[in-house]
Amino acid sequence: MKRAGTSADRTRARKLGEEERALWEQVTQAVRPLRPRRVVAAAPASGKIGPATYALSPRPAREPASPQPLEMMQRRQKQRLARGLEPIHGRLDLHGKTQAQAHTELLRFLRRGQTRGARFVLVITGKGAGAEQDCSERGVLKRQVPRWLSQPEFSTYVAGFEQAHARHGGAGALYVRLRRPRPAERI
Repeated sequence: MKRAGTSADRTRARKLGEEERALWEQVTQAVRPLRPRRVVAAAPASGKIGPATYALSPRPAREPASPQPLEMMQRRQKQRLARGLEPIHGRLDLHGKTQAQAHTELLRFLRRGQTRGARFVLVITGKGAGAEQDCSERGVLKRQVPRWLSQPEFSTYVAGFEQAHARHGGAGALYVRLRRPRPAERI
């Protein structure tokens, strides 16, 4: 007695009907590759002439630098900052700013801090609304600033960040560790 669905049956591809084939054509026409690559004809390994063999071309020599990953702040560093043993080289208070103003000011502040050689800065976002108020419109900067700091736009400046200690603002502030500036590339 033969069981239906044996491994031999599963490896055979079934033929598509007309409706299925039309649907498949529609789907494949709408699909776009995430990273387009050029397809170039490669010379056949043997001297035989036949259908062209295709290979993916290598990526271009110069790609934009990928954003550097954020690192967790070490426990000792955070303790030293909280106790005042490690200096905080700058403070930025974003209270009362719109998102656009805060984003621009934060980027300018981090750029300036990095050029001045700062290692740690404090960014004060505020805590937002209390539990009794409608939280949908309050505390926007508290939610947005960590997202911004994680974006590629900020990756050349920010090495990592953590919530600040209570004496520096707690949930309404962030310690930000800045990257050392890279030497200018030679041309």
